[in-house]
Amino acid sequence: MHGIAYYLLVPLLFSVNFMVKTDENLKAAFAGESQANRMYLAFAKKAEEEGLTQTAKLFRAAAEAETVHALNHLRVMGQVKSTLENLGTAVSGETYEFKKMYPDFLAEAKKEGNKPAQVSFDYANKVEQIHANLYQKALDALKNKKEPAKADYYVCPVCGNTFEGNTPDMCPICATLKDKFMKIN
Repeated sequence: MHGIAYYLLVPLLFSVNFMVKTDENLKAAFAGESQANRMYLAFAKKAEEEGLTQTAKLFRAAAEAETVHALNHLRVMGQVKSTLENLGTAVSGETYEFKKMYPDFLAEAKKEGNKPAQVSFDYANKVEQIHANLYQKALDALKNKKEPAKADYYVCPVCGNTFEGNTPDMCPICATLKDKFMKIN
């Protein structure tokens, strides 16, 4: 196989291998940049609590830059599609989390006796089901050629519970009072 086909095939094989590795690198970079964003926002919140406003501002600026990087990687991977497709992806992801991922994580945390991790996983597991339902509702509306009904969204700052429209006086997952909920614009 040293004819012309060889010289055409070898570069193609190498480029496929490089593309596979590049795809893996893009996924890893997206995950890393996304995690850095969240971590830097947590660091900014802590700096604010300590009265270090300039340091908090620096952390928020870096967090925003990490978001730019993550979104660039996601775009290059072709992961942002139509809203209808994106909603389907969101429903699938959230459903996997509350049916498989978090139950497995919760079981392991219980086995190890790690109570803080159990609470964190339990909160997330309960809220992911709510997210899946909200996404499914929006997906169903779009499939019927309608925009989802206009409503405000609120998020509990302790467990992440997400409310559409009216909110209860207290979060049913973690008992945080309504006045602490964050309104999302």
